[in-house]
Amino acid sequence: MNSFGRFPYPFRYVPHPQIVNEAQKLITEIKSDPFLKSLFQEGKMLGLMICENEEGQRVVLKAFSGLVKGRSQVPGFVPPIFDTTLLPRLWSRELSSEESAALQNELFDSYIVLNARGERLSIREVFRRKGLVPAGGTGECAAPKLLNYAYLNNLYPLSFGEFWVGDSPLSGEVREEGRFYPSCSGKCGPLLAFMLEGLDVEDNPLQRVPLIKQIEILYEDEDIIVVNKPSGMLCAPGLTGTPSLLEILSAQKGPLYSCHRLDMDTSGLILYARNPESQVNMQRQFAQREVEKTYLAHLCSGKKAWRGRKKGTIALPLAADYYDRPRQMVDRVHGKPAITDYEILEIFPDLEMDVRFFPKTGRTHQLRVHAASPLGLGRPIKGDALYGAAQDGVLMLHAETLAFRHPRTGKWMKI
Repeated sequence: MNSFGRFPYPFRYVPHPQIVNEAQKLITEIKSDPFLKSLFQEGKMLGLMICENEEGQRVVLKAFSGLVKGRSQVPGFVPPIFDTTLLPRLWSRELSSEESAALQNELFDSYIVLNARGERLSIREVFRRKGLVPAGGTGECAAPKLLNYAYLNNLYPLSFGEFWVGDSPLSGEVREEGRFYPSCSGKCGPLLAFMLEGLDVEDNPLQRVPLIKQIEILYEDEDIIVVNKPSGMLCAPGLTGTPSLLEILSAQKGPLYSCHRLDMDTSGLILYARNPESQVNMQRQFAQREVEKTYLAHLCSGKKAWRGRKKGTIALPLAADYYDRPRQMVDRVHGKPAITDYEILEIFPDLEMDVRFFPKTGRTHQLRVHAASPLGLGRPIKGDALYGAAQDGVLMLHAETLAFRHPRTGKWMKI
């Protein structure tokens, strides 16, 4: 086994220290070169891959996603899998929908990708075998460019990472210079699954078996049960196939019913009903925002000292990132209202901070996006692999308190 260990699982990984080092060097190079700075200033996702050649020497590859200032190729970066600028009709605004669809098929037939076994398929065929149709832009992200170039040049991939350089977008995806982000699931999911065949890739951490012994019951009666959920455990059955907290508890306590949810990586209080009547009552309380909740979070350091208020409200509408679920994005046109009150509890010398959140709505990843977005607090929660803090271990977000009316007695309870 090489010093890098297994190749990172691209949809959820901790970047290797050497990848982080190389990323910092590349950002410095871009900032000091007027030509490169002008290309990437507006913001772009870059990728790095460390490979080994046939002589056992290390080679560092660089790539960018899509085009930069209309360019498909930049000296020092790997070329595209297929150069879309060679199909000028692709950029025509006069194509009918039928002509456009035919051209997309022609394009994806032209993207020929390899895997570590030396097998070759068109992108269109990769998706067809899974009963899918590739979306526009598939194959243009950094990760597939890097893998394809490595295979074509007899280089063995050891490690990689994708990170942002340049300005942060003020809406849409959460991105900040120097932070690493996982590969997108919609466009790159089926594609990278094929391209990684033959490599020794890390297991999907979402499929790890939860630590059942960490489950702590804080309150229970004949109507409800409140549990301290460990980080890394699903609160209800999901696509990973690993046992969920609901299933584990139901096996011990009899039938339980979901009333609300916590992210898999979030720890803390979750309430289940023990009968359908209590479930209906509690779901109504959650839906009508009658339940009061607080969360504790530890945030990464920002680039600058905090100059904002110690208390405030973040109101950023959120929508699902269609091609990268479950990631969410700020969307002022189609997003649903998402409101969070916050209180900064402590700012540390390294500019990290402890924060208490008071969510007024319950959108997916609301606190995580409101923390990480430059329009919110501008620094991701420590350990948040989806929003720029992959290298920091476990997500440091904890559901601290729940306050509600007991579904049978109507008594106000706070746990």
